Amino acid sequence: MEEEKVQWTSHLSFILATVGSAVGLGNIWRFPYIMGKNGGAVFLLTYLFIIAFICIIPLCCELFIGKKYKTDTIQAIKSVNSKFTWVGWLCIITVILIPCFYFVVGGWILNYIWIFLTNNLPANFSGYFNSYSSQIFMPVFLTILFLIMTAAFPFRGVNKGIEKANNIMMPLFTLMLIGLAIYALFQPGAKDGLMFMFKPDFTQFNKTMILTALGQALFTLSIGMGTILTYGSYMKDKTNIIKSGYTLIFCDTLIALIAGIMIFPIVFTFNVEPSAGAALAFISLPEMFSKLPFSSIYGLIFFTLLFFASITSGISMMETGILSIIKNFNITRKRATIILTVIIGLISIPSTLSFGILKDFTLFNKTIFDLLDYSTSNILLPFNTLLICLLSGWCIKSLWKEILGENIFGYIFNILLKFVVPIILILVLVTGL
Repeated sequence: MEEEKVQWTSHLSFILATVGSAVGLGNIWRFPYIMGKNGGAVFLLTYLFIIAFICIIPLCCELFIGKKYKTDTIQAIKSVNSKFTWVGWLCIITVILIPCFYFVVGGWILNYIWIFLTNNLPANFSGYFNSYSSQIFMPVFLTILFLIMTAAFPFRGVNKGIEKANNIMMPLFTLMLIGLAIYALFQPGAKDGLMFMFKPDFTQFNKTMILTALGQALFTLSIGMGTILTYGSYMKDKTNIIKSGYTLIFCDTLIALIAGIMIFPIVFTFNVEPSAGAALAFISLPEMFSKLPFSSIYGLIFFTLLFFASITSGISMMETGILSIIKNFNITRKRATIILTVIIGLISIPSTLSFGILKDFTLFNKTIFDLLDYSTSNILLPFNTLLICLLSGWCIKSLWKEILGENIFGYIFNILLKFVVPIILILVLVTGL
């Protein structure tokens, strides 16, 4: 039973939904610590250049293909060139695998919301996190709970579920983020934190930083997994693709910067290394929050913020898979949602347990969680993006004309699409492998 054609009810709803898809743990959790590990301000400048002049190309390609063919990722790629339908399937495999580790983190967030809500804070967050994540029942339960909560929105449909969720959660998310950033600016380490973010030290510039910045940009914009293509399929015909693409990039980058302003003043106040790594969100920051006035309230708002960020991204990933199941297997939305939820749930369980009873089970010297994270972020996303650029540039010959017209900007876009961006993505892939 093929789903009826739907559209976003307004351009604002489209922007909120796509920003909700792009804004996730990549902005609030991953961006600050990657920035911290790569020299602060000089990384930021590199990132801004890449996201504005390189990542805009595949982003616009996904929006264009979605808007043009008005269908799921698989059928849209098939419409571009039927010989490369497998590229669509590869995107769907990617967008199914990412939630299998991403939602594990969502389960951790639910747990932290609970301990800050009840003011039941541990004396040592490092020991607490290691002890909690190695358990069997509770982490699995909360991962599945987060999965079900996420699936509930696409289960209800695009307008009644996904659109309403983003229309409510994204404004709340933005208000909370700005509030926490303002609070952080009154901390003693605010000046040092802002200097770290905005005063570049060009001696730290290197080629690894460039590749890291590109990988982060692809991850945070949800490029290469079909989510932008899927949301683009619900665009109205008159929507300007370049304008929409840069609006998305602006909002996504602004939120990442505000997240840095929220985190780095706290980090420098307590003399914690800004390169503390992935543990920053679940060990270092909670320990610092516990020393601040109104610690429970601050921690509760921060993890609620993370919850909104992760669930809006999760919704877009679920919707991408659900729409493809609907279109390719001719079943109802509700059945497709249940099928995808079960698939992700089954893979998520061993991923969750890879911090406990399955921590010694490794493939390529990586736990199941780490393997899912590494293979999707470092290999599949850039590889899929490379293929989408090549297909867009060489199989849709009029793409650049339809997006920008026959002018100098259109010609530059075409050269970047066909030659420059693919070469850069190949370098990222080689590095990742």
